[in-house]
Amino acid sequence: MGAASDTGRAGPDGRGRTGSAFASPGEPVYETSIGIPRHGAGPREVARASEIWRLFQEVAMEATTAAGWPPERYRAAGTAFVIYGMTAVHHREVGYGQALRARTWVYDFKRATLTRRQIRLEDDGGPVASCTQQWVHTDTDLSPVPASPELLAAFPPERPEVPAVTLPDFQRIDDAPGFGFAFTPWHVWMDPLAHVNHPTYVDFCDESTCRALADAGLDPQGLVPVAEHVRFKSGACAGDEVVVRSRLVGRTARGDAVFRHDIGGTRPFAQATTVRRHVDVGLVEALG
Repeated sequence: MGAASDTGRAGPDGRGRTGSAFASPGEPVYETSIGIPRHGAGPREVARASEIWRLFQEVAMEATTAAGWPPERYRAAGTAFVIYGMTAVHHREVGYGQALRARTWVYDFKRATLTRRQIRLEDDGGPVASCTQQWVHTDTDLSPVPASPELLAAFPPERPEVPAVTLPDFQRIDDAPGFGFAFTPWHVWMDPLAHVNHPTYVDFCDESTCRALADAGLDPQGLVPVAEHVRFKSGACAGDEVVVRSRLVGRTARGDAVFRHDIGGTRPFAQATTVRRHVDVGLVEALG
């Protein structure tokens, strides 16, 4: 079961929204405009991978609200959608203030409990990022339960011909040294379900890689996101011990580095795979 929910709402400009939504309740494909907020860009003036995940989350939130299911309706029903897996691909980097168009739709709904959502971000230059989210419908105790007929009617599956997002193939590397770090989540990080919100796990993975780069005398801000997959096991809460254990596990045909991250500590929290390159050096050679 997953670790975060889309049943919380950001502030009016919490995700750098640049335009209004264009879908009405019941439309299967939702479209809106969105952009990178100032705090989402790093020293190179481009968005971190986790910030793209936060845009995906906001688009999903807007879409469920436009379909007639805002956060307060889930709360009244005693239910939630909890994410248990997500795969994203970054086609290119984008900077602060860059206006993006977003499209999202429900891809499938199995046993009235498990659903996948597709989200695409683009601008006038073409695709920017794509993701497939995996959600489970739960009760207030976060146990899986079937969705109501009213909810199922609000989210009809659409566009099955568009494939789910997947990670690139890679050649395995089995002898690279491990690296990582440990920490305690802050109370002010907690989301509406009192867990670390799911995009933050991408920060955990990238922080581990950045620390390894810094230890090697390389610029950690040169890390470039290519793709990632996170499978959530439980939600990290304030006061938990979190240990991130990372290792280089492969190289893609383009030469990008593939990292495996096991996020545990107090209990198993998540497993992740990130695909990354660097603006200056080859990551496989640097951390292999």
